[in-house]
Amino acid sequence: QVQLVESGGGLVQAGGSLRLSCAASGSIFFVYAMAWYRQAPGKQRELVANITPGGSTNYTNSVKGRFTTSRDNAKKMAYLQMNSLKPEDTAVYYCNARVRVAPNKVPGDYWGQGTQVTVSS
Repeated sequence: QVQLVESGGGLVQAGGSLRLSCAASGSIFFVYAMAWYRQAPGKQRELVANITPGGSTNYTNSVKGRFTTSRDNAKKMAYLQMNSLKPEDTAVYYCNARVRVAPNKVPGDYWGQGTQVTVSS
């Protein structure tokens, strides 16, 4: 079984910063892409950023220049540094990872439980 645990959410004023962490644990052979999604009340879950094992990244337009994702492959962790936060960034942020649990197993998608980020104006 694979577990993803996010941490680092909280309440911050507009213009502030937060750093989210995602730790993957369990029966893991290899972690492929890791991603951050968010879901605001009444809205669909959206992709915020993703990162490949080699460090290639993609960001949704609304966070480009403000958010940075990184990962530590040895520790099986991903991070999301969020700067210049805006009230519209308020959401539950979820970590997602594609994980192969054994050499002969098809990779599967796993999700964390989410962490709340609230940005006050």
